This record gives sequence, C-alpha cells and structure tokens, in this order.
Amino acid sequence: MSVYSQSNQSEDWPNLRKYADSNKLLPAKTIGEKRIVFMGNSITEFWKQIDSSFFANKSFVNRGISGQTSSQMLLRFRQDVIDIKPDVVVILAGINDIAENTGPISLEDILGNIISMCELAKTNKIKVVLSSVLPANKFLWRMNIKPAEKVIRLNDMIRSYAAKNNIVFLDYYSAMVDDQKGLGKEFSEDGVHPNLKGYKIMEPLVVKAISKALKHKN
Repeated sequence: MSVYSQSNQSEDWPNLRKYADSNKLLPAKTIGEKRIVFMGNSITEFWKQIDSSFFANKSFVNRGISGQTSSQMLLRFRQDVIDIKPDVVVILAGINDIAENTGPISLEDILGNIISMCELAKTNKIKVVLSSVLPANKFLWRMNIKPAEKVIRLNDMIRSYAAKNNIVFLDYYSAMVDDQKGLGKEFSEDGVHPNLKGYKIMEPLVVKAISKALKHKN
C-alpha cells in the first residue's frame, strides 16, 4: 500500500516527482554497458531496500513506486523508462490493479496498460521482460477482495500476449505459489510483498530473463 498522500496524488497522480531528480543524475552509460530498468510497484521498490546488494549492480535502475497501478506506471513510463535509455525494461504490474488501489478496473484494461508500455518500449528500441504477477490470495488492506483467481487469469493473458509478440515472459508465479494459490509463507510476511528469501527466488529468474531479452533480435 502506498504512503503517497492523497493530496499529493491529486497534484501528481503518477508521482512523476519521485524519480525526476534521480533520472537527471544518472550517469551516461559506459561503452558496452547494458542498462536495465525495473518498472513496478512496491514489490519492485522494496526489492532495493530488502536486498540492496542485488541493486549494487550499477546497470540495474529501480523505478518501483509503492501502491501504484498499471495506469500510473503507464503515465510515467516515458520519464522513468524511455528517457533514461535502457536496453531492457522489466515490467512487473497488475497486483494493485486487482486490489483496486485506484478504483475498479477490468483485467482487459490492466492488460491494455501493460501492452501500451510494451509498445512504447519497442518503439524506442527497448527490449522487454514481461513479468507474471506474484501469487496472492488476500490483501491485508482490501480484505473484501479475493484476488487468487484474477491473478491466475491475468497471468494467462500476459503470458499469451508475450508469446504472440516475441516478448520474454518471466514466470515468478510458478516458483512462489503455495497450495492455497497464495504467496508461500516462507517467501512473504503479508502474502503480497516478498521477504529476502522471496527476492532470492526472484533474482536468478530475472537475471536469466534479462539475458534472454538482450539476445532477442527485435
């Protein structure tokens, strides 16, 4: 859940301010360097805090914002991805849409936002790693919502889109789901956000996916 205040949201709904200065301070890529941007929500943002050693790799740029939905990510995609000229973007989006953080939204519209980000990336010659949504069967901040089946359906839609469009699909879900269609207790304290053990499961998967994306011709 986001700590970004409602008053600030009304002034800067996609939270363009958060990384505006950091983007300007990014050094130019060195010869041969491959810059990777991680675009996402709290799962991405907290990754850098919980396992900072992973993001000690200067080529990895974390652009996660807690609480964000795919609609907000799409609005800041140009500033926080395209304009900093990465070679690959890793997109992890959708769980906060299912939680209705910015209001009800259909799975088709969530996918539409994700597709728009992919299309923007491809137009700007940025390769894409498209992540599955992590498993979840409850939201502590939205106990009335039962997300498990929607997560499965959205992941099927993301996987299908990736396959049809020659995009690398990164399956976190299968590696982390438990027998209740939730995030395994060993991987999370609240059923949504990974702990260090959870991120240690994700890290080799994303590194492999990035390597595969860099080898793609388109």
